[in-house]
Order: sequence, then structure tokens, then C-alpha cells
Amino acid sequence: MKHYTDTFAHDHLPELSAQPNYAFLDLPQFQHPQMLNCVDRLVDQHIREGRGNHPCLRTFESTWTYQDLYDKSNQIAQVLVNDFGLQSGNRVLIRSANSPMMVACWFAILKAGGVVVATMPLLRSKELTTIIDCAEISHAFCADDLEEEMHLVKSNYLQSVCYFGNGQLETLMTKYKPVFDNYHSHSESVALIGFTSGTTGLPKMTAHFHKDILNICEAFPSYSLQPNPDDIFIGSPPIGFTFGLGGLVLFPLYYGASTFLIEKPSPDLLLQAIQEHKITICFTAPTAWRVITGKVHEYDISSLRKCVSAGETLPLKVWQDWFDATGLKIIDGIGATEMLHIFISSNESNMKPGATGLPITGYEAKIIDAHGTEITDGTPGRLAVRGITGCKYLNRPDKQAEYVQYGWNVTGDIFRKDEDGYYWFVARGDDMIISSGYNIAAIEVESVLTGHEAIAECAVVGLPDEERGMLVCAYIVLKDPSKASDILKNRIQHWFKEAAAPYKYPRVIHFVETLPKTETGKIQRFKLKNQD
Repeated sequence: MKHYTDTFAHDHLPELSAQPNYAFLDLPQFQHPQMLNCVDRLVDQHIREGRGNHPCLRTFESTWTYQDLYDKSNQIAQVLVNDFGLQSGNRVLIRSANSPMMVACWFAILKAGGVVVATMPLLRSKELTTIIDCAEISHAFCADDLEEEMHLVKSNYLQSVCYFGNGQLETLMTKYKPVFDNYHSHSESVALIGFTSGTTGLPKMTAHFHKDILNICEAFPSYSLQPNPDDIFIGSPPIGFTFGLGGLVLFPLYYGASTFLIEKPSPDLLLQAIQEHKITICFTAPTAWRVITGKVHEYDISSLRKCVSAGETLPLKVWQDWFDATGLKIIDGIGATEMLHIFISSNESNMKPGATGLPITGYEAKIIDAHGTEITDGTPGRLAVRGITGCKYLNRPDKQAEYVQYGWNVTGDIFRKDEDGYYWFVARGDDMIISSGYNIAAIEVESVLTGHEAIAECAVVGLPDEERGMLVCAYIVLKDPSKASDILKNRIQHWFKEAAAPYKYPRVIHFVETLPKTETGKIQRFKLKNQD
């Protein structure tokens, strides 16, 4: 069904036969009217019901009320339509650290009938260009402190870039009254496109509808958090990640709560905010929970009532150390960009330490073998899940067929299921490296490295690391082996940080004469992993 003037997103959705089966959509909390713009429920409804003066977006410097967010998002929507000629269905990129203005832009795009493509601030111009070209993005909002890299983007699709923080967007906003009639989107109109880990070569774009956004707000929070309007959320994940989008924007606003945003979050800043602003719910990765545990005695965190971990598996020791230090139980969870948010987790009443948990309301899961047959004896296998959201890759029927099998979403993770129905993480089923909560594709790092003038070929693997979960490790064959040195390793690392997002750089480099390969020339990464 096409509901936009610009039908790019809907034209490239997978065929219905290739999409997963959607279970539990008949439950009342997941029922929606045919015409639906999710912003109405997340923002506008609070104004209609008299909660405009309730705090909404907090920082160390300021607090926006729901009325502030409503007014500013309405003004930005008018800027999009009147000043930049946005057509319904146009994709709009946001480049910013977590901030109130980023959130206002996010909602304004949907109000105006656009499709949001939020990105992380660390991405470089090459990665941004790839995203813009793949999604045929016509407009962009960019924070002024990130404009240097944005100026380097060269794409025939990009028509306009508007900067905020330096006064450009803010000046345009003053021309308009803070009122706007939301675009009458369909519940199955594409609202956002999330890019999975790979943003070089041909990345994967996963689409989610307006109803999907509201569905996840009824799923994980109700199951694990039981939010109320007095809650204050905080966390470290970028809003460009769907984990951060849910935990720091969608969930608090759906329940009329508020969120505390930090542009460059660190364990110390998280703890400072929790102490000074009486934060109640915190989302971050296991790496951060590990560091925070060692510092928590220096702060008053008595206001904190819920702790959520995702992005990588939560080690039992991290869970236990935090519990011993605070008496609080970290809620582990697994989600995916393809599924929009968490689908297996726990709450304080059914938690089994070390296990990821049980399928939350709205989802079901099973363990399958290579042929799709369910495994019921506790043997590890591939995790398959289905429910109220599902994978919808744009323009990638090959990848869609890999991820959606037999009507189920097959995540690529290896899990086992115990006799009580709890799911336990075993390993990644591919060459994804999860480091400090970031998903880093090995092939993506290799693609960047091979652009260095001194490198003939390379292979990248993940190494276990107590602090970060995994480290990016590169095995490099030099064009001139005699130049191998620690100085060259350092130069390659610094070069990489200029060429791609710094969090992807290889923290470990080995110079080797050859790489192990099959007879057909395929690199055998497992041999490198075993070697380490």
C-alpha cells in the first residue's frame, strides 16, 4: 500500500510472502486505527490531555516541557515543508549527538510525512554518503558541531542540509507559529529506516512502520519496566541506534515520563546525572555497567529503580558485581535493528541470572537447526523469533531470504533454551564483532583497511576482551613487509580513525606474511580466531 508522494520506501519493501509472520497482533494493546501518525500518541496527546507543562527532555543545562517539544517540532515541520519543499515519503537524515533538538527534528520529520534516518555522530563522510545514496535521502538536519564532515558528503540525491545549534534552523523556525497538522500517514506507512552495522559497500536498510514504533512501546517497557510519568530515563546509546531510540525517546514519551540526554555520555556523567537529577531508569551496555560498578560507591544512586543492559551479552559476573554493590538487578535483553527493539528479556519477578530471559509479551521464540527444525533438547542452535515487529529489508531480497526463514526472523545468534524455557546466549553465528555495545562488521573494517596505501590484504576478527567484550583485531599483509613496525601500526590506526567511525578501528594489529585461505581463495577467519 502506497501512502506517500515519494514511494521509494514502499516500492522497495520485500514482498509480503518474504516478510515474517506477525504473531500476537490480535492482542488489544497492539491494535491501531488504519490511519496513524505515531507522533500523535507520543507527543500531541500529552498536550491535548493537559500535560504540556510536564518535563520531557532534560539536560545538564536545560529542561524542555512537552509543550516545548510540541511547539518546536511543529515549527521544524513547517520549515521542512515550506522552506525545503519536503514531499511525503522523502527520507530525511539526522546527524547529531543525543540532544533535545535532535529529538525535535526526529518528530518533526514524521509530523511532516517524512521518513527518519537517524545516524550516529561518529560516522564519517564516506559512510554518510553511502547511507544517503542507498536511501536516496533528499534532506538532512545536522548539528553545527558536526558540520565539517557533513560538508565533505557528495551525493546527487541530497538537496538540502540545515544546521542547528548555530542559529540557521532556529532562525527559520521563528517565522512560524507552533501549530501544524500532522501528515495523515497509514499505520503501515514507513516511519524510519535503520541501517544495520555495515555502512560501506551495500549496507542493509531495515524499515519500520508507524504502528511498529507504538508496538514496541507496549512490549518491553510494560513487561520489564512498568514506567510511570514520574520516571526519568537516562542512557549511553546514541538515538541513532534503535536501542537508544526506544530507551531514551520512545519509551519515556509514550508513558508521559521524561528523559535525560547527554551528548557525550561517560560512566561518570551518567552517575553524576543519576545523583543530581534523581534518575530512575538507566539503559547502557555491559561494558559501561562494569565501569560504573567500580565507581558507584562515590555517588548517591538511591533514586535508581531499573537498570537495562543490551547491545551485547551481559556477563554473569557483571550482573553479580552490580547486584552486590547496589542491590539492583540488571535487566538483560536481546534486540535487533531488524526487530526494532528488545524481544527476549526478563523482569524482577522472573529473572534467572546469566540467562537473557524469556520472550516478552508480543513475541515468541525457538531454537532451530540448519534446516529450520526446532531443537527441544537444550542443544545450542540458531535463535528464531516472531511477533509484533519483524525484518523488512529494503531492496535486499537476498538478505531478506537469509534473515526471514519459514516465517520466522533468524537473528544470526546462537542460543540454547533450558528446561524452564529461558534463553541463554552462546555465540554470534557470523563475523560480527560486538565491542562496547557497538556492532562492527569484520568485512566493513577490512574494506576500509584495504584502502590504505601500505596494505596488500587483511582479515579482521574479534578477540575476547574483559573490558570491551571484544576487540577488533586486524591481520595485515603489507605490500612491503620490510616496513612492518609498531610505528606503522600506530599510523594505520590513526589513518583509520580519519577514514571511518573511530569506534571501528583495529585496536590490535598483527603483520603477517600470508592469510589462511581455502582453495577457492576465501579467508579462513576461524583459523585466525583459533590462533589467538
